[in-house]
Amino acid sequence: MTPSHALERAFSRIDVSPGHARRQRLDAGERLTLARGDAALVYLRAGELTGRASQRSVCAVDAPSGSAAAIEGDRTLLAGDAVVALGCHALTLTSQSGAEVTVVPLTLTPTSDTRALPPVVFVSEFARAEPAAAGLAAHLGIPAPGAMGPRGGDTTICKLMVTTVLLSALRAWAATAREQTWPPRTDDPFLARVVSAVIDDPGREWTIDHLAALGAMSRSVFAARFRQVFGTSPASYVTEVRMRRAKELLDAGTGVSETSRALGYASDEGFRRAFRRHVGVAPSAWRAGRRELAV
Repeated sequence: MTPSHALERAFSRIDVSPGHARRQRLDAGERLTLARGDAALVYLRAGELTGRASQRSVCAVDAPSGSAAAIEGDRTLLAGDAVVALGCHALTLTSQSGAEVTVVPLTLTPTSDTRALPPVVFVSEFARAEPAAAGLAAHLGIPAPGAMGPRGGDTTICKLMVTTVLLSALRAWAATAREQTWPPRTDDPFLARVVSAVIDDPGREWTIDHLAALGAMSRSVFAARFRQVFGTSPASYVTEVRMRRAKELLDAGTGVSETSRALGYASDEGFRRAFRRHVGVAPSAWRAGRRELAV
């Protein structure tokens, strides 16, 4: 699987359900607070908001250019900007001069792909990059004349808009040069073939001899070349692929035994040891935790 295919797979797996949008006016000095566990999309209709970013917890995306970077410190948002908070920790947005916002509560089904995003994503100039979605966002949370409740179709429009913001953020984040790019990229066609083969079939019994043969190299040359390019051994890479796939399967509700068999482990206990050593918790605990987060 090539990096572009992996990204397309990430796009196709994002599953977000919006709640009822609300329109909110903030006076000068007033704060908008999202508690831990409260995932939400905030679209700034007018005015300004400033949020404080803890170290490496926030991704700032410039929507028109597609560039992204981790930031630390204060970040000011203007009309037409958006914020996506995944609920990993509390977030406070303060307006110095007043603001009008649309707030859409979110329920985001967690996967290994969505966890590639930082807890908070600031999207600058979203209205410029996605004018149609921003136009819809500006009217969300406004009841139709004479209506007692939310405007018909708000839920569908919210879902489309939120998905657009998340995909834009994920695409920009994946395109930047991070400390750990996934899947690993290389211009070497032989190593790229090895990487794609392991990702496509992580449950296969991958030996160093088999991997070296795929890369058309001797065992020693392949091992040295692989470590030089990717900074890890072939065996560690295979384990990384398996653990990432294991998280995906467990997130999707697959049982521990079924996941173990799918990834080629000889026993459930062997899989449990490998998962705990790599992730830090037992696969059953990971699966239970993901279910609680989804709820």
